[in-house]
Amino acid sequence: MTGFAFAIPGDIDLPTGGYGYDRRVITEGRRAGSIVTHVALPGGFPFPTPRELAETEAQLKAVPAGQALLIDGLAFSVLPPELLRRLDRPLVALVHHPLALEEGLDEAQKASLVASERAALALASAVIATSPSTARLLERDYGVEPGRLVVALPGTDPRPRARGTGSPVRLLSIGTVIPRKAHGVLVEALAALASFDWTCRIVGATDRDAGETRRLRRAIAAHGLGDRVALTGALLGEALEQEFDAADIFVTASLFEGYGMALTEALAHGLPVVATSGGAIPDTVPPAASVLVAPNDAAGLAVGLGALLRDPDRRKALAQNAWDHAASLPDWPRTAATIMAVLRDVAR
Repeated sequence: MTGFAFAIPGDIDLPTGGYGYDRRVITEGRRAGSIVTHVALPGGFPFPTPRELAETEAQLKAVPAGQALLIDGLAFSVLPPELLRRLDRPLVALVHHPLALEEGLDEAQKASLVASERAALALASAVIATSPSTARLLERDYGVEPGRLVVALPGTDPRPRARGTGSPVRLLSIGTVIPRKAHGVLVEALAALASFDWTCRIVGATDRDAGETRRLRRAIAAHGLGDRVALTGALLGEALEQEFDAADIFVTASLFEGYGMALTEALAHGLPVVATSGGAIPDTVPPAASVLVAPNDAAGLAVGLGALLRDPDRRKALAQNAWDHAASLPDWPRTAATIMAVLRDVAR
């Protein structure tokens, strides 16, 4: 294999975990000496127009025959089988999580996505999942045989330990404001903890779902939390590092995560985690560093978060366990090496 092409729909620079994963795979592949071509597919996925599908087919057919072809699941999982067959080459799908598990979809959309994802993945020479939890879902619900499945966990870079704020306790939540991240559930939990001394920073893009952002702002105002809960918008680089450094607890109400890269970033900064048990989260965050509650349970989240707010010693113990666990997390070169090994195998 002389290199590989990585086809990714939309704006790869968007500050999401999935796009962050893709960016690092490209970077680390190039550092390892591979020729990596980024194929920028149209942005309409997972609901592309006929014109976008035609454009995608032309782009994929233009990839040289000597290059292995890796396609992000946001696009791969809705490509029609007849289009995939016309490519007439080995294909590898990278699945962050099944598309039908996004919130905000109606039942017809969910059923359509399940059917298209099953049909598309049946034609992949290999399927790369970003967590064991996602791999289990793909095997159980999408008919992907274990022999075609490979797990490539996201890497985590070493980070400086968070110094925190302490008084008031600074809570940090990271995630795009979309229904799956359930920031509204977090606000409900915070409202039940108004007697505690805390502030909360919600970091994530607010322009992906205008309706969800309006609902979240209304909930914050309705509970009188406008001076305690801040929506920062999307942050990257030094600005995001400053948020981690000032935090005392990382909290997320996310209903489902295919892995949860923000969670491992929190561990790498030595932050105790309060989260749900949705999707891969129990695999990603060790019990000794976290408090996990059921998804979509504001009362349960309030209990879990309140336990750490009222007990600084427990908070400190979980923080130490998070810091210790972070040393065992995989790095990005290992992630890229796993993916490139799969691409070499299918290219033979």
